[in-house]
Amino acid sequence: MSALVSTIIPVYNRPEQLQIAVRSVLSQTHPEIEVIIVDDGSDDATPEVIREMALDSRVSTLRINNTGPGGAREAGRQVARGEFLQYLDSDDFLYPGKFSRQVAALLENPESDVAYCRTLYRQGDHLLEQSPEKRTHERFDHMWPSFLTGRWWNTLTPLYRRSVCQRAGPWTTLRQEEDWEYDSRIATVGGRLCFVDEALCEFHHHGAVRLSGEGLSTTRKLADRASARRLIYNSAIAAGIIRETPEMAHFSRAAFLLARQCGAAGLAREAADLFDLARESAANPSTPDLVLFRAAAALIGWKNVGRLSEWYDRYRSGPTGSASVE
Repeated sequence: MSALVSTIIPVYNRPEQLQIAVRSVLSQTHPEIEVIIVDDGSDDATPEVIREMALDSRVSTLRINNTGPGGAREAGRQVARGEFLQYLDSDDFLYPGKFSRQVAALLENPESDVAYCRTLYRQGDHLLEQSPEKRTHERFDHMWPSFLTGRWWNTLTPLYRRSVCQRAGPWTTLRQEEDWEYDSRIATVGGRLCFVDEALCEFHHHGAVRLSGEGLSTTRKLADRASARRLIYNSAIAAGIIRETPEMAHFSRAAFLLARQCGAAGLAREAADLFDLARESAANPSTPDLVLFRAAAALIGWKNVGRLSEWYDRYRSGPTGSASVE
């Protein structure tokens, strides 16, 4: 069996960081690699930088109209040839042994669909945090039900078998939480994990605009998050996750919070949909807070009750706190 790893890198207006990300792939000790750079409509120096990097025979390129990270990753997936797929944001960094260690783990564990590793975090040009990012230091055999509490790795962390990605289907064109939604489908159609207990990559965060849409309006972000949450829930139910689990309770609370935020932003339809989702995913859909909130929404409207809830959350959290759920 071929052990070719296809790395799919979407990029928008990020020439300097892209060069670092691509070099980290080309420096892998694993010999069988291809890099697919998907230019998501860049209008700066990025296309010129991409042409220079494409002089390496291992690098191929696509240019598409700006569709966001999900659409760009899907365009790359369609042309990828590898038995294994690595999705990589254009500002992140892989250590040289990542593919060797994760490919070996998947070959040694043929029942597993995804290999993940410890991931470290670097804020801009600051020192590297030595604590593992999110929950990438914990050992899980399956993605469900833990993924109901949030996507506990970053895009660069997992290496997927091509076959599980084919079963999961295409990326959506959502620009918020599209990665969480995608992994939820991976979890449902397969998603058995093997853990490589080593730090093999760095997640970078800095002030540059990200493909996920930091320039999007707040309402667009909230609307996409609302759509993603419904799809995530559908995947969990399809996988047989029951409402009585603590993880589903966490998901229900988060949907309720997001419903209030959508209401305050004037997104009445999304607020109503998320409220219904909070009730559907709750072990007890008739708790006082849910009953009272729905009655208030019927009386004064989703926008007013959402704003009232935001005020109450700020009051309850105190002068420096904030109420938030993943």
